[in-house]
Amino acid sequence: MAQGLSREDKQGLTLIGLPFGYALIMLAAPLAMVLAFSFWTQNYLDIDRTLTLENYKAVFSQPIYQTLLWRSLRISLIVTVVTVVLAFPIAYYLSFHVKRNKALWLFLITVPFWTSYLLRVFLWKVILGYNGVLNTALLQTGIIEEPLTFILYNANAVVLTLAHAWAPFAILPIFVALEKIDRSLLEAAEDLGDGPFRRFWRVTFPLAIPGVVAATLIVLIPTVGDFITPKLVGGTDGLMVANMIQIQFGKANNAPLGAALAVTSMVVVAIISIGIYLLGRKIGGKVAR
Repeated sequence: MAQGLSREDKQGLTLIGLPFGYALIMLAAPLAMVLAFSFWTQNYLDIDRTLTLENYKAVFSQPIYQTLLWRSLRISLIVTVVTVVLAFPIAYYLSFHVKRNKALWLFLITVPFWTSYLLRVFLWKVILGYNGVLNTALLQTGIIEEPLTFILYNANAVVLTLAHAWAPFAILPIFVALEKIDRSLLEAAEDLGDGPFRRFWRVTFPLAIPGVVAATLIVLIPTVGDFITPKLVGGTDGLMVANMIQIQFGKANNAPLGAALAVTSMVVVAIISIGIYLLGRKIGGKVAR
């Protein structure tokens, strides 16, 4: 087979060989190790490499793990919906209404990345705290008589913080999809009598579906595995499955159970992501036809 390759093919294989090998070592190998750990057991410092399904039985039989997993999925789905819904108008405005200095606007969107993610989470903790900026402002204006307690250390705070943190990641792919739309299609729809609202739902939004799907996956996948934000602003009602995985690998000293939780989470998220991708592809296919 190698003898049938052209010179250009060999050069291409040479170019991708090193990056592919690097990715294989740095990504596939750790993933395989986590998968292997999930079928082992641990007794303090000793690892029993006898294959067993006890870790997965614990994951699916103990209510605490199921509660954390479903809570993580619920929070991540809410964060994804909120982020994408808020990101779409911004991306739409940049694409269709900003005529000059688009690069500057995109640059300003990335400003939050100038600071540490951890610092941004702490800032939201300061804003939402019992004596934080929000409560102080509401008290001084007389809107409330005592500080609000439901805005921090719960799932609401986790959703708000994660939605803010991942907003730029949702804006950019939607913006790129909107930029690719042929404006002549909108002009044709207008000539056929479609108003702005009808043009949006019949032309603009369907053609922006690839960007919406990309933004959805970009936000959904990492937020399921976030453990810093739930730990700092979530409280007991905002903890997610990643916090339990961290505990199992750390204080609980039970890496196999933590690995089983991680693998289960990856599989569930992968199934949901594939479903979202296929749904977006189906909608995109209908538009193309």
